Amino acid sequence: MKRFHVHTHVADLQASIAFYSKLFGAEPTRIEADYAKWMLEDPRINFAISTRGSQPGIDHLGFQADSEEELAEMKARAEAADLALHDVGATTCCYAKSDKHWITDPQGIAWEHFHTLGDIPVFSQREANAEAPAACCPPRGKPVGIPVKSGDSCC
Repeated sequence: MKRFHVHTHVADLQASIAFYSKLFGAEPTRIEADYAKWMLEDPRINFAISTRGSQPGIDHLGFQADSEEELAEMKARAEAADLALHDVGATTCCYAKSDKHWITDPQGIAWEHFHTLGDIPVFSQREANAEAPAACCPPRGKPVGIPVKSGDSCC
């Protein structure tokens, strides 16, 4: 079963951890100096926050697969929908090793599809012989911010 994923940039990590812990009724499953993550079951979500963004707000959305088969199924659906797909493959990001690919919806919102293979002790690391940077975050040049309406309307 897939898990919905949201990654948000925050200005004050400690205040955000306190807020989301109360909102979710649960403490984070992982806390680092610049990052926190909740792996919730109800609702089934991987919710991550970090101080690594240029502005506070939603960085990207995604789905975390429980298996390589689920990840392959999501990739096939993205390709069938003629979405621009950036296949990263095996990489390290957000304190984890994973296989992943990125797609961008018609509004320019980045979606990450990934299968986590294990934890790592740093936010992102490269292999010693790697020539290209690790593809941790959404592909550059793609708008990923989700605009939020201001004013009195609720939606």
